[in-house]
Amino acid sequence: MACGSPRLLRHAELDTLAIAHVDCDAFYATIEKRDDPSLADKPVIVGGRERGVVLTACYVARTFGVKSAMPMFEARRLCPHAAVVRPDMAKYARVGREVRALMSKLTPLVEPVSIDEAFIDLSGTARLHATNPAKALAAFAVEVEKRVGITVSIGLSCNKFLAKIASDLDKPRGFAVLGRGEAAAFLASQPVTLIFGVGKMAQQRLARDGLRTIGDLQRAGERELLRRYGSEGARLAKLAQGMDDRAVVPEREAKSISAETTFDRDKADFRALELCLWQLSEKVSARLKHNALAGSTVALKLKTTDFRIRTRAQSLAHPTQLATRIFDTARNLLVAEVDGTMFRLLGVGVSALSPADGSDFADLIDRRAAETEQAIDRLREKFGKGAIIKGLAFGQEDG
Repeated sequence: MACGSPRLLRHAELDTLAIAHVDCDAFYATIEKRDDPSLADKPVIVGGRERGVVLTACYVARTFGVKSAMPMFEARRLCPHAAVVRPDMAKYARVGREVRALMSKLTPLVEPVSIDEAFIDLSGTARLHATNPAKALAAFAVEVEKRVGITVSIGLSCNKFLAKIASDLDKPRGFAVLGRGEAAAFLASQPVTLIFGVGKMAQQRLARDGLRTIGDLQRAGERELLRRYGSEGARLAKLAQGMDDRAVVPEREAKSISAETTFDRDKADFRALELCLWQLSEKVSARLKHNALAGSTVALKLKTTDFRIRTRAQSLAHPTQLATRIFDTARNLLVAEVDGTMFRLLGVGVSALSPADGSDFADLIDRRAAETEQAIDRLREKFGKGAIIKGLAFGQEDG
């Protein structure tokens, strides 16, 4: 760093740093602006209808206080002149793959974090690229803007924790470096919530013990933090000093597959919720089948009108990818929750994933169900999704 600015000019450790965090700038909104020039100078919010939430907002909209995960009615109140765009997840996924392909030209050590961000380990690539990682990353950023039409912000450091922090320092179109030697001093004034895994409850617990900043953790020391909080204390002590030994692991496996919907109107009626649950179960089943996966735990998610979230889960005797088994399990969980409460969101997911080989064939009943569903899938693939409609789906309302 130089002149107090986080933008990269020169840095004493520049030739030794190789771990980067790449984050696309306001990803969904930037893509929409790219594809519709009339939106270029306007505040843009990507999200659901009035009843939905904000998925992302461009930087212009953010100046009005609009944030991701904010209820759409609140975002519209803060920025009434914003253009609201319905999300196109298939398009965003395509763009994400384009950016990922350019990352892979730098190194195979790319660890996706989400559709629009990833960690990259450029250790040992200086000879391959005939330059140091910093310059290779700068060229990558230019190539993304030229070929894909969006911008990225990059953080470069000696480990993942510091690289992630650096990538947030100068968005958008930023490139910041946070070296090992300056890490502890930089972190000292930051709140403890800058450390990943320290949420609201952990923050409150630490505050009760007088630990509000990372500097407070540094002064407490590893021995004291270990005594108070066990292994979590040891983790906090290391990260407070800027130490993180996690490796960049390419292509993390999915931990769960889920689908959810926010209703246009709140729902309390069991039949209405049940119909929506079936549609979501079919979506989850289709994604599991597409990825040749099955799961052993089914989870139900509900959000009340006051934004309280209820999650319920049930483990299965053996893995499944069948819509009928996912639905039956989630429906049993739903029965216990329908008590007159109005819900604005419903979701279902499957976790504890494994390869699909041999799933749903543990007993005769499941075998028959699997064979029937597979036959239906083949007919739908040949004649379209509307070729066969399960009886439950008749009268289905749009969520």
